[in-house]
Amino acid sequence: MLGPLGLVMLIGSFMYARGAYTTAIVRSESMTPTYTVGERLVFERVDGAEVRRGDVVLYSSPERYGPGLSVIQRVVGVGGDRVVCCEGTGADERITVNGKPLDESYVQEGIADGMHRPYDVKVPEGRLFLLGDHRLNSRDSRAFSSDHGGTVPVGAVQGRVTDERAVPAALVVIMLLGVPVALAGLGFGIAAFVVRRRSRAVPPMPPWAVQV
Repeated sequence: MLGPLGLVMLIGSFMYARGAYTTAIVRSESMTPTYTVGERLVFERVDGAEVRRGDVVLYSSPERYGPGLSVIQRVVGVGGDRVVCCEGTGADERITVNGKPLDESYVQEGIADGMHRPYDVKVPEGRLFLLGDHRLNSRDSRAFSSDHGGTVPVGAVQGRVTDERAVPAALVVIMLLGVPVALAGLGFGIAAFVVRRRSRAVPPMPPWAVQV
């Protein structure tokens, strides 16, 4: 039983982790100071329709960034939202969503815009408006205003960043435990096979008494 149990633990947890999570390494400074270049992030695979404002997502947009490349940005507006830049000036400058200024404590140096190009976008249903946290160094929705106001379809989302590492870590532990359990089962199986072979090699005792 140990062998099959170990294989179930190893293969089952691997397949679940592969289907439920993915990872990516930060390649640019567009999300600093929240995430730094070289940092590996864990993303839970979710339907793009499930993401909310403030979520950081991994998505692909080949027509904008090239094939095979994924981008990490923050969701600022979802379908039906009106995203406007900007209200206030200087350190008080704020992006507004549906008329309410955003409190973006995560942006680099407190700069909410950085491009000095006002925009007023009504996010279509089924699409997302995304920005990097480093507004002075991010090629995000602002750079593609002629294409649906810079928004991307929810279907482009590949995952949502999660700081909850307990579940992925538990899956790794189960996978690691599965290896010795499977090996132990294999070892016991081989030992049992050898014992059976040896027991068959011993001649049976005669049914009568033997005198010397």
